[in-house]
Amino acid sequence: MTKALIVVTNTPKYDKINRLTGLWLSELTHFYDVMLKNNIEADFVSPNGGYVPLDPSSLTNLDEVDNKYYTNASFQNKALSQTLKPEEINPDDYSIIYYTGGHGTMWDFPESRAIADIASYIYTKGGIVSAVCHGVVGLLPVKGQNHRLLIEGKTLTGFSNAEEAANQTTAEVPFLTEDALIKAGANYQAEAPFTSVVRVSERLVTGQNPQSAKAVAEKVITLL
Repeated sequence: MTKALIVVTNTPKYDKINRLTGLWLSELTHFYDVMLKNNIEADFVSPNGGYVPLDPSSLTNLDEVDNKYYTNASFQNKALSQTLKPEEINPDDYSIIYYTGGHGTMWDFPESRAIADIASYIYTKGGIVSAVCHGVVGLLPVKGQNHRLLIEGKTLTGFSNAEEAANQTTAEVPFLTEDALIKAGANYQAEAPFTSVVRVSERLVTGQNPQSAKAVAEKVITLL
C-alpha cells in the first residue's frame, strides 16, 4: 500500500524577534487533501514529535479545504497535537515523504538528521521526496546515492529571496532558502512571487510557496 509521511515543524517563534511562527496550515491541508482523494493514507512526523504550532498568519482567510481539516478533531490530534517522533517511523512503510513549510521549518528541519535519513531511505528505495516553500530546507541534509547531497545537480524551487523580501523577513530568518539551495549545488528556479510553481527532477518534487502545495501533491500522484 502506498503511504505518505508528512513532515511538520515544532518551532513556535522566530529566534531574533518576538514573533510567532510555525507551520503554514494550507501547505499541509492542500497536500493532505489530494492524498486522501487518491486513497493514500498519511502519517505525520516532526523533529521532536508532539505539538505543532501554527503560524497565526496562516489562519486568516482559510479556504474550504483548510476549514475542513482545521475543524476536524481527529485531524487536529494526529497532525498537530500528537505527531510521531522520527524514531517511531519505519521508513519501509512509506513511498512518499513531504516536507511542509512555514518559517518555523528554517530552524528545525535542517538540523533533523533523523528525518533526513528517513527521506534518504525512501528515495534510494525508489520512493518520492517532496517539499514546498520553506519546507525545502529540510532537503539540505538529505543524502542521495553515493553519499552526495540529494539536491546536488537537481532542478528545484522553494521560497525565493524576492518572496522573503516581500514578506519583510529577510533579516529575521537564519538564512535565505534560495541562497542555501544554490550553495548546496541545486539548480534553483523561481517564477513570479506567490504563484503556483512546481519543479520535478527525477523523483524530487518541490513547490515555490504556499500557493504550490496542491500542485506538488498532484505531481506526486502523477509520478506514482
